[in-house]
Amino acid sequence: MQTIDRWKLARRDWGVLTYYQRFESLVAFVLTVLIGVIIVVALYRLTISVFYGLLFGALNPLDHRVFQAIFGEIMTLLIALEFNHTLQYVVARHQSIIQTRVVLLIALLALARKFIILDVHDFSAGELVGLAAITLVLGVAYWLIRERDAGGIGEAS
Repeated sequence: MQTIDRWKLARRDWGVLTYYQRFESLVAFVLTVLIGVIIVVALYRLTISVFYGLLFGALNPLDHRVFQAIFGEIMTLLIALEFNHTLQYVVARHQSIIQTRVVLLIALLALARKFIILDVHDFSAGELVGLAAITLVLGVAYWLIRERDAGGIGEAS
């Protein structure tokens, strides 16, 4: 369903919502707008810095630190887009709260970003093991929830 259709449904159903549901939708709408502004500004800054950096030779895309920084910013934008997309469902009342599966997905995206920008020389072995363990636990939790939602766990074969 397109975003415009979601907004039309939200406006149509506004009269039958409880006060709390209206409050929740309003907060989600404001957050959607704010995150949208942040996404636009971040995209603009990323575009300008990459364009001018490449044009004037200030950025060397073969330098791993530049590569990490650029892709870290891209991953930040993807995380914000996913979060914004999720909030649109709350505004349109397709789901009343943020689902655990989506929160886990966003956390996994944030960890992927962390691994992209990570300089292994700045972290101890224990910290790296901790990050790996968190990633494994989030991945297993995401898989279990996805399987449960698909009906794959808890059913007799």
